[in-house]
Amino acid sequence: MKDESLSLMDHLTELRKRLVRCIIAITVGFLICYGFKEELFFILVAPLQEAMGTTGSTLIFTGLPEAFFTYLKVALLGGLLLASPYILTEFWLFVSPGLYRTEKKILIPIIFLSVLFFLGGAFFGYFIVFPWGFRFFLGFATENIQALPAMKEYLSFSSKMLLAFGLVFEMPLILTAMAKMGIVTHQFLSKNRKYALLLFFGMAAILTPPDVVTQIMMAIPLVLLYEVSILGARIFQRQSLDQKNPDSAGHSS
Repeated sequence: MKDESLSLMDHLTELRKRLVRCIIAITVGFLICYGFKEELFFILVAPLQEAMGTTGSTLIFTGLPEAFFTYLKVALLGGLLLASPYILTEFWLFVSPGLYRTEKKILIPIIFLSVLFFLGGAFFGYFIVFPWGFRFFLGFATENIQALPAMKEYLSFSSKMLLAFGLVFEMPLILTAMAKMGIVTHQFLSKNRKYALLLFFGMAAILTPPDVVTQIMMAIPLVLLYEVSILGARIFQRQSLDQKNPDSAGHSS
């Protein structure tokens, strides 16, 4: 019991040290990004300004500290993104000693691919969905009604949308991992494709602005990602069967 307690305390101590290092890395990233806060916010707001065009591309702030706190949030988000490689490294160094060699081979590509898929979803929302959605909302402006977006509201809206798109694009990895663990099969995913399509269009209607074109642009990638998930499930399911029955695999060859 004493040895186990010491071992647990050692793990907790190591976890605390790595968390402190991650916080320091985020702080350094925050300070660096705060020096470029206006440039970072300009990049974030660029799709809206492009959609506003000749109607005016000025954002407002309705409270005296609103601009200050908005820039703080932008710098914090930028710091998290800048420190994310170091955070992932610390996470890997903490969990890798307790993993088997086969688990390490699986976890490394999953971490790498999860970052790529998340960034792919965020880029898709930024470059594809944002312009169409903003044009739809700005289409309600008239000579007597003008759009005056506030900095705080835009940051909240855009960050939530980018996070949602990034998480949605993680679907192939999640379903493939579930297939690897035997929770689902590619037969199950193929059989329930029609329900998945209905779910995707429902999600697109909730996550995107309420116009048909933007919803379709969101739903189509989800359908393609689902097909990729079926392919990944088929591959990993076959590998699992071959590992469990090596003799049958040899006879079949």
